[in-house]
Amino acid sequence: MLHVLLIIFLISLFYLSIANRMSTYVNVLAFQGILLFFVAFMELKNINTLNLILILLETIIFKSLAVPLFLNYVLKRNHITREAEPFVPNFLSLIITTVIVIVTILLSDLMKEGSFDKMFFVVALSTLFTGLYFIASRRKIITHVMGYLIIENGVFILSLAVGSEMPMLVNLGIMLDIFASVLILGIFLNKIGDVFKDIDVDQLSNLKDY
Repeated sequence: MLHVLLIIFLISLFYLSIANRMSTYVNVLAFQGILLFFVAFMELKNINTLNLILILLETIIFKSLAVPLFLNYVLKRNHITREAEPFVPNFLSLIITTVIVIVTILLSDLMKEGSFDKMFFVVALSTLFTGLYFIASRRKIITHVMGYLIIENGVFILSLAVGSEMPMLVNLGIMLDIFASVLILGIFLNKIGDVFKDIDVDQLSNLKDY
């Protein structure tokens, strides 16, 4: 069942690579947060109540509720209702994502057997590289924020890959990192939206230092 959840998470990356609507990106990120909760709940051994509450706050409350609501607010605040406008066609984006997954599978095969589950390793690295690809291939600034959140999900899975227990400090560090980045980038987007009509990375070339 655990591997099934990880495969579903991997499929969500493929779906993101061909998605056009901004609302789809937000919904998939919320869905990934729910998947991460069940993956962490099933993977962690001898989980205590405090750590369970922390994981619940980090995944369901934060990743699946707070962040999507905040992103929807930013979309409405800046009237971003159009498509994501990627630099590359959807089919090519799907191929690139597929290549990323294949490369991570090959990398996992090269590694010696250890205490980590290779399935976690493959999904974690695929998520990290896919997030970086999203940042590089999407036109709008808000999609760069979403790419960063995808990377954070990869870090979460990677922390599960290297051990059966997730220290509380790692949980707090990831949560505070996401909170700070989304808050700062959200303020940045709101300020940019007051100046530019469209939130496009090409518009940043018009910024000048006086």
